[in-house]
Amino acid sequence: MRFGFISVFVLFVFSGLFAQETPQDSVTVLEEVILYTPAQKKVTLGITPSSIIREKAFQNFSPVDIQGSINQISGVYVLSGALNTNRITIRGVGARTPFGTDKLRLYYNDIPVTNGAGFSTLEAYDLENLSAIEVVKGPKGTAYGANLGGAISLRSKSPENEPTGLFNTFTVGSYNTIKDNLSFVHREQGFRLGLHYNFLQTDGYRENNSFDRDGLLLDTSFKTGSKSSINFLLNYIDYTAQIPSSLSQTAFDEDPTQAAFTWAQARGFETNKYTLAGLSYKTEVLENLKNTTSVFYTYLDHYEPRPFNILDEFTSGYGLRSIFNGDFRLADSKASYLVGAEFYRDEYNWSTYENLYEENNGNGSLQGDQLSENREFRRQFFIFTSVGMPITEKFKAQLGLNINKTNYDYRDLFNSGEDNKSASRSFNVIWLPNLDLEYRFNNNALVYGNISRGFSNPNLEETLTPDGLINPEIEQEKGFNYEIGTKWSLLKARLWFNLALFRMNINDLLVADRVGEDQFVGRNAGKTKHQGIELDMNYSWILGGDFKLSPFISYTLSDHSFVDFVDGDDDFSGNELTGVPRHRVNAGVRLEKNRVFYWNTTYQYVGEIPLTDANSLYSEAFGILNTRMGFTREFSARFSLGIDLGVNNIFDVVYARSVLINAVGFGGSEPRYFYPGPNRNYYGGLRLRYVF
Repeated sequence: MRFGFISVFVLFVFSGLFAQETPQDSVTVLEEVILYTPAQKKVTLGITPSSIIREKAFQNFSPVDIQGSINQISGVYVLSGALNTNRITIRGVGARTPFGTDKLRLYYNDIPVTNGAGFSTLEAYDLENLSAIEVVKGPKGTAYGANLGGAISLRSKSPENEPTGLFNTFTVGSYNTIKDNLSFVHREQGFRLGLHYNFLQTDGYRENNSFDRDGLLLDTSFKTGSKSSINFLLNYIDYTAQIPSSLSQTAFDEDPTQAAFTWAQARGFETNKYTLAGLSYKTEVLENLKNTTSVFYTYLDHYEPRPFNILDEFTSGYGLRSIFNGDFRLADSKASYLVGAEFYRDEYNWSTYENLYEENNGNGSLQGDQLSENREFRRQFFIFTSVGMPITEKFKAQLGLNINKTNYDYRDLFNSGEDNKSASRSFNVIWLPNLDLEYRFNNNALVYGNISRGFSNPNLEETLTPDGLINPEIEQEKGFNYEIGTKWSLLKARLWFNLALFRMNINDLLVADRVGEDQFVGRNAGKTKHQGIELDMNYSWILGGDFKLSPFISYTLSDHSFVDFVDGDDDFSGNELTGVPRHRVNAGVRLEKNRVFYWNTTYQYVGEIPLTDANSLYSEAFGILNTRMGFTREFSARFSLGIDLGVNNIFDVVYARSVLINAVGFGGSEPRYFYPGPNRNYYGGLRLRYVF
């Protein structure tokens, strides 16, 4: 029964191979995994394998659910405890991070938005402002940090694709959800501008679960010459989110809508004001040499009352990224190259205070005496280069190298004398080579291979000892990735098939041990083996009456395990890696008629997840069915109106959308492993388009 849906789907796809309807011929160049639209330009440079989804794939889920959209990509899994509580894992890397996303690099319009400690914040971006999401799985992205988890590039909607006009989408749904995205787009010769305002408010599925966000995005560019242009990007987000936190097994079974007791009593929440500003200059230096240089600034103001204390922090950072790329003649063929650098520096300031919520007459958190005051300066510097060489007409090779240098400088501004814990840590320069091979049978079929080395930096908490001192023995995680894959387009681009097999061996595994309610310490605990299979398929079946039926599927097999992991007297070697489902499926079908009508139905299956290193406890597997449809009516050449309707979790499944691994109960309480997912819920929206 578990894989019955998959079997039916595969039979359905291949039964369509013999359909009599044949679309018009089209030229198909396989560059990446694409859902629905084979015209999307890839962002990564050279022949580096990547996966892309874009706007039509976003329509499989509600405009609030960016997590579900990303989960359509095989090998990538976003565990989402709430709109503001997300953890992205790629091929199992990052699954052991207690909270948040690290061990990968996140880019927004090619500007790095991962902070100096390696953490990325997905909830700072509105799905309706994006045109595409591209993912490089594993450390293959030489020009994108070579992190073990890989890289994710978010692309904003470009005014180049729209005429001058106003565009608005308004959505309402369960849990008193209201969302609005208003855009003004202007385009004329040599100049384009996109101004977007987004608003989101919801009470959430659980107690103490409201989310309130306002955002503004400005994306503009103008040509400064026939071969140069300047782009300015400003993204501002202001949101307040309550935190229901995780539940124990007993509480989850009794009432998954409840918040954790202490978080409910403290009315825990977080407020964030986030600003990203970037200026990019693109120019053609010579006929065969181009340069893109970006300078950027980020600022985050964060305030978070928790039951155990109140955290008040702000982070300001700035950096520069510059890439030169071009080509040159090599014998009778053309070779390509790139060379670049990326520098990022930020200053992280944080203080903690007593939370006197128990003395506040049931009114929630109350700030008391200061407990700490800290500052950390963090610097990362990358130099990268790659050369792509044609070995034969069909066979290509790309050799790359990324060099990283990381420094932390921690200042204790609260304690003095022997109690002062100020210290610094400079990691050794790390060399990260990368080799890609590609054999292209024709424009519609290729096979590829990759060998690459990657790394992950420890975050601040992982660099500290239980006494709060910098641990000089902590090392960066390092590992090699081995991958082979194939990409095919058959039947005149009706059938897309992508298959990848990989293995990644990681040494100096970073383990975060929880020694207090808000205290983790890190250590290098051994080795892990990440291996698996990733499959993506998409089939387009042209029906009568301008209708098109597109079934699709992605499947991930994650066979990840500890190779060498001894924790005190416990030997976990050979156990499954904690926090990763072994099987994961995303499948569905899309029925559409030009731009008039669409109906998407998707099924997401997530297998059981080991919750402890001893593999003594697992979360339950679950499957969720969602559906969404939309209609569009053009009243004139200038004005159109669209309606969207959707239902999530049709069969009202009770499930954990995220988990906390190796949870510890304090004060005799039961460990809290589970973040419940929402029950059956509904939404509907209006889309207005007016062109001047």
